[in-house]
Order: sequence, then C-alpha cells, then structure tokens
Amino acid sequence: MAFLEKFVSETLGLTKFPPYLATFYWAFFGFTFIHQVISPYCSARWFPLAYGGKGRAAKNNWSIHVVSQIHVLIVVPYALWCILHERPGRDQERAFGWDEKVGYVHAIACGYFLWDTLDAIFNFIDPGFVAHGIACFAIFTMSYKPFVAYYGTRCLLWETSTFFLNNHWWVTWFLDKTGRTGTRIQLINGIFLLGSFLFVRIIYGGYISIQFFFTLMDVRHEIPLVYSIVYGLGNVVLQGLNWFWFFKMIAALRKRFTNSGETTRLIGDDEASHTAINGTASPPNTTPSPPPNGTQQ
Repeated sequence: MAFLEKFVSETLGLTKFPPYLATFYWAFFGFTFIHQVISPYCSARWFPLAYGGKGRAAKNNWSIHVVSQIHVLIVVPYALWCILHERPGRDQERAFGWDEKVGYVHAIACGYFLWDTLDAIFNFIDPGFVAHGIACFAIFTMSYKPFVAYYGTRCLLWETSTFFLNNHWWVTWFLDKTGRTGTRIQLINGIFLLGSFLFVRIIYGGYISIQFFFTLMDVRHEIPLVYSIVYGLGNVVLQGLNWFWFFKMIAALRKRFTNSGETTRLIGDDEASHTAINGTASPPNTTPSPPPNGTQQ
C-alpha cells in the first residue's frame, strides 16, 4: 500500500489521492460486486419472469442499470451536499483549489467510472460508451493533482438525469412487454426524462462546460500540455455525446408514437442507447444519458 500511495502521489503527481485510495478501492470492487453478484441474484429471485427470460447481453444491461441507479443515489446527494457546504471564496480557486469533502465523492465516482469503462470495453456496444467512460475516469482521477476539482462535483449533478433514464428504461421495457407501447403513461415518462436531461445536461451542463473552458484557458500556461489536451478534448467529447444522445432519445420517443409496430426493434434500440447514460457524466456525463459517460452517462 505504501508503494502504491507513493507511486500515485509522486510518480503520477496526484498528491491529494492517497488518503482516498481506500474509498476508491471499495467503490470499484463494490460496484463490480453489485454488477456480477448482487444484481443477478436479486433480479432472478425477485423478477424471475422479467429477468430470467432475458439473454446474456440483456441480463448484463439490466445489471448495468442497477449499478448506475445505486451510483446516482449515492453521488448526486453527496455532490450537492459538498457544493452547499463549500467554504467562502471557493469559486475564486476553481483551477487549483481543493476541498477534503470533495475527495471522497470523487473517489466514489472514480471507482464507478473505472467499472463503467471496463464493462464498456468487455461488453463493447458502441465506441461512444467507451470514450465516455475513459474521459470521465481520466478527468475525475486527475482532479487529485489537484486540478479543477471545483467543477467535478458540479458535473456529478448531471447524473440526476441518469436516475430518470434508468426509470425510463424499466418502465419502457414493462410497457412494451405488456403491449402498451405508445400509451399516455409512456409519453409522460418520456417527457420527464427528456425534461430532466435537457435541464441538467444540456442547459446546466452547457453552462458549466463554458465556465470550465474559460478556466482552462486562463491557466493553460500553468499546467502540463497533457492536462490541456485531456480536459479540453474531454469537455468537447462529453458535451458532443450529450447532444448526440439527446437527439437519439427524441427520435426513439417519436418512433414509439408514430409506428407501434416497431416495438420489438425499439426495445433493442433502447437498451443500446440507455446503456450510454450509465456510463453518465460527466464533466459534461453523457446523454441518455452525461458523461454516465463517464458516461457514458
């Protein structure tokens, strides 16, 4: 452990990371354990027909949503608490400032996005999901230099839309399976999802991304070139994925109300598009989701 702490702190330059490594380990192995053991066991026990009748890929996607929902329920309230309890003047040190409270929530997010990245690679669905996971993991990990940790907690708030995305996935699956595709309840559910995504990731996320860009430009001569590249490209990629997935969500919702005969195919489309968010947010997670990707969205 001492060697690893020294490597992380001195070799990688993540000077603030060592005190939070235990939290990072627990988060990563905890999310992995939920994904591989707890979710499959509980889902098969509590939803024998819904879960038991799925194929391997569909079962994995189901468990991904379970892990994603647990992550959201932990980090969003925690990140909001960190923001509300910031010390005075925190907004004046956006680039290099540090807050010990932030270290714990970022460690949980790092553990989640590492799990998300590995899952996206091993169960490859779309390059966007892999890019989202890698970008989110790199950005949150590098915040321990410290660098732009101020924005990290704010980007985690984008995961709020992931909560509604996961609900949308389960509700849509149930309605499709019971022959109620295109009903009013599905429309209302879709509106809540799009509304939350639009506000949290596109409007608020766009605002934070612009502020982040200006901060990055202000300190570009004080940071290594690799930081400018990783954060600059990560900011663009994650916001681009947000917009891309947002329009995909709109298109998927419209199809459900224009051609109910496409239900079977849409179920598969939804499973692919919704996985993106679970890998969401980040800085700017991910769209259907934000970067869960860290995606993700």
